[in-house]
Amino acid sequence: MTTHKQIVSRWIDLLWLAFLVGLALLPPVREIHKQLILVAIGAFQLVEGSMVARLPARGRAYSVIIKILLATILLDHTGGMAINSSYYPIYYLPVVTAAVYFGPLGTLLWTFLASTAYCSLLIPALEEYELTRQGATELAIRILFFFLAGMLVNRFAVEYRRQVQRYQILSEELAETNRELRQVQEQARRSERLAALGQLSAGLAHEIRNPLGIIKGSAEILGRKLQGSAPLALELAENISSEVNRLNALVARFLDFARPSPLTRQPVDLRVIVDRAAESVRLQYPQSAVQIVRHYSNEPAEVEADEQLTEQVFVNLILNALQAMEGQRDAKVFLSVAPGREDGRRGAVVEVQDTGPGVSPELREQIFNPFFTSKKDGVGLGLSIVAKIIDDHGGTIQLENHAVGGACFRVFLPAELKE
Repeated sequence: MTTHKQIVSRWIDLLWLAFLVGLALLPPVREIHKQLILVAIGAFQLVEGSMVARLPARGRAYSVIIKILLATILLDHTGGMAINSSYYPIYYLPVVTAAVYFGPLGTLLWTFLASTAYCSLLIPALEEYELTRQGATELAIRILFFFLAGMLVNRFAVEYRRQVQRYQILSEELAETNRELRQVQEQARRSERLAALGQLSAGLAHEIRNPLGIIKGSAEILGRKLQGSAPLALELAENISSEVNRLNALVARFLDFARPSPLTRQPVDLRVIVDRAAESVRLQYPQSAVQIVRHYSNEPAEVEADEQLTEQVFVNLILNALQAMEGQRDAKVFLSVAPGREDGRRGAVVEVQDTGPGVSPELREQIFNPFFTSKKDGVGLGLSIVAKIIDDHGGTIQLENHAVGGACFRVFLPAELKE
C-alpha cells in the first residue's frame, strides 16, 4: 500500500526532474555535455537515498563528494570562463546536502571544500586574465553566500533532528506507559475476580463443610457396625470416608484462598526463603530429575514479609515449573534473586523460569484465575493463592515467555509494606 510519505516523495522527485529539464532546455540547447551532466545530477539525486541507506557510515560523505564533482564538471563545460558560468548556483546542491546530513562543523567543512572546488576553476582563467578587485569581491560574495545558505539550512536541519529525537523519546515513554497501564489493568481485573470468587468460595466452603461432616460421621458409624460382617459394605464405607477427607482438604484450600491472610511482618532475606522452598520441593519429589539452577545476588534481598506465606508462594511456583516439565529430558528450573525497584519502590525481584513448553498467549491472562488449570488432576487454586499472597504483600507477579522456551514468573516484593 502506498503511504502518504511515498506519494510526497514522488512529487518531489517529479519537481526535481522538471527543474533539471528546464535547465537543460535553456540556451545553448545543443550543448550535449551540459545536458548529460544535468541528467547525471538528476539520476544521482533519485538514487541518493538508497545509497545512503546501504552505506550509512560513508554514504553521506560520498553523496556530497559526487555532487561537488558533478557541479565542477558542469561549470567546466558551460560558458567561456568556468568561474563566470551562470550555473555556479549548482554548488548550493552539495552545500545544502551537507547541511542536511551533518552538524554545524561538518557543514562548514564541506562548504569549504565546495568553495575550494569552485575557486579551482579560477586557475585556468588566471593564465589569460588578471583578477580585478571587483572580480575578487564578486567571488567572495558568492562564497560567503555558500556558507550563509549552508548554515541556515543546517540550523533548520539540526532543529528538525532534535524534534524527531524528542518525538522518539516521547513515543518510547508512551509505549512504556501503555505497557504499565495494561499491567495495572490486568492486575485490577485479576484482583476483582479474586475478590468476587473468594467471597463465593468462602460461602460455598462453609455450606459444604456441614454436610461433609455428617456424611463422614455416618460412614464411620456404618463402618463400625459392619465390622467383620459385610466386607464389601465396609469397603464402600471406607471409600466414602476417604473421599470426604479429600473434599475437606479441597474445602480447606478454598478457605485459604477466600479469607484474608493475616500477615506476620518481619524482615526476611528472599535468598533464604527461595532456597528453603527449593529444598522443600526436593524433599517432596526426591525422584525428580529436574535440575534446579540458582542465581542469587551477592547483595541481601531483604523485604518486609510473612516468612511462611512467602515460602508457600515459591514452593507453589517451583512445583508448577516441575509439573510443566514432567517427562522432559534435561529439564531445568532457574531461580534468580536480586534487589530491585518497581514503580519507584525498593524491594527484591525473584524469577522462577523453567525450560518447559511455556504458556500460550490466549491462556496468559487466565493463568491466575481461580479454578483455571490445564492439568488433568489440578484444582486451579495454586497460582490464584500465589497471586493473592503477593497482592496482600503489595507486590506484583508477571508471567513472561522467553524466546528460548519455557515460562518465567517474575515476582516483585517491596521492602516496606504500605499500611
